[in-house]
Amino acid sequence: MQKISEPYVRDLEFRGFVEGLTFKDKSSGKPLCHYFGGIPYALPPVGPFRWRKPRPLPSCFRYGTRVNPGRYTGGTGVCPQPGFGSDVDTTLWDEDCLQCNIWMPVGTPPDEGWPVFFYIHGGFLQFGSPNSGDLSALLSETACKCIFVMPAYRLNLFGFLASQELCHDSGSADLVANVGFWDQRLALEWTHKNVSYFGGDPTNITIGGYSAGAHSTFHQLAYDLGVSDSKSVVRRAIMWSNGPGLQPKSMADAQVQFDELLNALHIPLDLTPTEKLTKLRDLDAKTLIKASARVKHHQFRATTDGSFVRHGLFNEIDSGVFASQMVRRGVKLLMGECRDEHFIYGSWRPPRNSLESLFKRLQADYPLRACEALVDHYYPGGRLPSDCRDWGDAFGRIYADIQIHALERGLVNALVRHGAGGLVYRYRVEWRAKCVDKSVPKQWGVTHGTDMAIWFWGNGELLTAKEKKVVSNAFHEQLARFVNGEQMNWGTEQPLHLRRLTPKGTVEFGEDEGLERGLEIWKVLQKVGMTGGIMSAKL
Repeated sequence: MQKISEPYVRDLEFRGFVEGLTFKDKSSGKPLCHYFGGIPYALPPVGPFRWRKPRPLPSCFRYGTRVNPGRYTGGTGVCPQPGFGSDVDTTLWDEDCLQCNIWMPVGTPPDEGWPVFFYIHGGFLQFGSPNSGDLSALLSETACKCIFVMPAYRLNLFGFLASQELCHDSGSADLVANVGFWDQRLALEWTHKNVSYFGGDPTNITIGGYSAGAHSTFHQLAYDLGVSDSKSVVRRAIMWSNGPGLQPKSMADAQVQFDELLNALHIPLDLTPTEKLTKLRDLDAKTLIKASARVKHHQFRATTDGSFVRHGLFNEIDSGVFASQMVRRGVKLLMGECRDEHFIYGSWRPPRNSLESLFKRLQADYPLRACEALVDHYYPGGRLPSDCRDWGDAFGRIYADIQIHALERGLVNALVRHGAGGLVYRYRVEWRAKCVDKSVPKQWGVTHGTDMAIWFWGNGELLTAKEKKVVSNAFHEQLARFVNGEQMNWGTEQPLHLRRLTPKGTVEFGEDEGLERGLEIWKVLQKVGMTGGIMSAKL
């Protein structure tokens, strides 16, 4: 479908006026949806505010006037980032990236307002932006009529650097860690306060995301379950192709990574905390990104800081505290996977063809004791598994297990075991649309990301009429119900069962063949304290 656009101005009342776009079908002129790109939800995190918590917009902030509305027809700023493969366009980089893109249905909203889908983009927490999606077909052709709010947030070392020096810089007892998660939370709170001006219902917010966005969704859900009822925002959660991960690294682990980065930048470790941070803040983004690629622990992820990420968070999962809070609030969770996730995972900074290199690569993401337990479990005697072509292939498979397959099952099993099974809906995708062939090799099958064409109704590419019937029957009719807060006809008899889109495009329901293996890996990590089960926990 070819599109044209025309200006669309909206009155946000005390926030002022904004100009976006109305997308229309080129041939018929039919309006498809409204769009606003790059609307700020926080003040710029630049200069002395690099690595600091995001700052809310002041109460006096206005986006524009009736005569001169703020023009938001592009996209968000793109946080400086490494590229996937050789794809790095530094001309797009902008540390002033705390903005969101908003997609709106056309027409009159329901009396209570459109449902809201707060969507977090993926990219291993290292790269990506919300600017690549196209929801015009989804909002115009399907029953999924909701407002999508898609925030950009700080990534890699800009979003997940942590150290005692940053704690010192904060001037308070709160550690300045996980600012990427704090960005997402502030964007969510901004959405709750402002989405009504766009026709949305602030009492009906679903948070969700793909890949690292799904991982972020878990942590946003965990944080939301830990705040008081009056501050809670989340009503439902969607985790597409990612799980909870492990209990994030400790501050001691983060300090090792921080010191590695300073060494790579030739910043002396014997300087005062203030001197170290001054030198770091004086460096440009390109220098920082290049240095981050040279360190052993080159993946910048969450830290257990006791503030955003609670100590003993995963113990809450195993003890039932997490489930009981979900039940008390009635928060529903939809989550699942693709059949061949490992092909894409194996292509992200893969190790050289040796067990030693694989072990080192795992340490870039996970604590040492978790890596040791995983290597002992997966490769007894140091042998390459029979189903792996080489150690690069083995890395893709173990990475997919920890990111998705195994730990997703551990989380779901704990929720079911502690009485939250009625809130969980699970799926598995084994089919892919033809339009995916443009970007993902056919031989990779239904790998990570190929189902974006399902969830986003082509996501800018065309689905055939037959494919639309498959996608609608498999998921979209139910997705619309889920986001609306209505009862779904998911079809599974038990919460541990799967709704499965088969390679033939049919829908089947039944047992999860990967459950036992996934729980075995959860227990391996549990023994070394990476998935809870050791200490008692409470919210």
